[in-house]
Amino acid sequence: MRSRFAQVLAVIASAFAALCASAQDWPTQPIKIVVPFPPGGTTDQIARFAQGPLQQILGQPVIIENRGGASGSIGANVVARAAPDGYTWLLVFDTHGVNQSLIKDLPYDTLKDFAPVMLVGVSPMLITAYPTTPYKSFNDVIAASRKDPGSVAFGTIGSGSLAHLAMTLIDDKLGIKMTHVPYKGGGPLVQDAIAGNVPIAIGSAALLSPSVKAGRLRPLAVTSQQRFAPIPDVPTIGELGVPEFASDSWWGLNAPAATPPAIIAKMRKAFADALRRPDVEDKLTAQGVVLRLSSPEEYQRFLEHEVKQWAQVVKENHISAQ
Repeated sequence: MRSRFAQVLAVIASAFAALCASAQDWPTQPIKIVVPFPPGGTTDQIARFAQGPLQQILGQPVIIENRGGASGSIGANVVARAAPDGYTWLLVFDTHGVNQSLIKDLPYDTLKDFAPVMLVGVSPMLITAYPTTPYKSFNDVIAASRKDPGSVAFGTIGSGSLAHLAMTLIDDKLGIKMTHVPYKGGGPLVQDAIAGNVPIAIGSAALLSPSVKAGRLRPLAVTSQQRFAPIPDVPTIGELGVPEFASDSWWGLNAPAATPPAIIAKMRKAFADALRRPDVEDKLTAQGVVLRLSSPEEYQRFLEHEVKQWAQVVKENHISAQ
């Protein structure tokens, strides 16, 4: 019996030693970052901005894999099921905090099946209009929606996205009704918005501000508590009749649950250093992304708050994934 116990201890010790050695040597092969949205959106851009510097820092190729669909849950599930060896990572958008309450039979638990790495950054959302529409201000949108409920259509990156929930809250608070048009990611939304195929678009400043600067979209409002410095003349939703309204987009980096803390610490530092490169940070700042680069613990608390907050909104408004 004693001999058997000693054998078990030896096996455990051996496995622990191997794990420590693996974490110490990491990385020894290419690294994959799963972006759970199509190419062209801000989540994809953040990953690709970091890709080159990250390869230099880690000394291994970094592969960006786009696995879009179902508000980011398809790509997230790929990572939830991946080996926790530090070679598969997930860069999420704010839909990650909503999917737990939005998608029926979600095949993973948002808070239990991933190891938090860091909150990458945040960005206010912009509400924009195609320039030839009659909507010169968000008050015009409100007036049209009151006169003919449902006549104003707005596009987002998908059903249940933070932009969708934010507009739902605005509807509720102002007593109006707009029609939601969901897209499969930021790239498709921007393409249709600048083509005039959807009159109103709401998305992160990082996603829509380049089109605003180019004159392809007209900014109507921002969803942050304070005005957005690059376009200071654009009012907040709080100024337009919804006091203290605030809803920011965000991005976070995750790993499969049980990924060794030592590997998470190495990746967090490397990814943060890549995003802090002056050329990378300048690109992100120009798009409205404010870097946070939090600790794993801070990110976990933030995510827990997001999951709880938006679960209530989804339930009260009977929102479902489409």
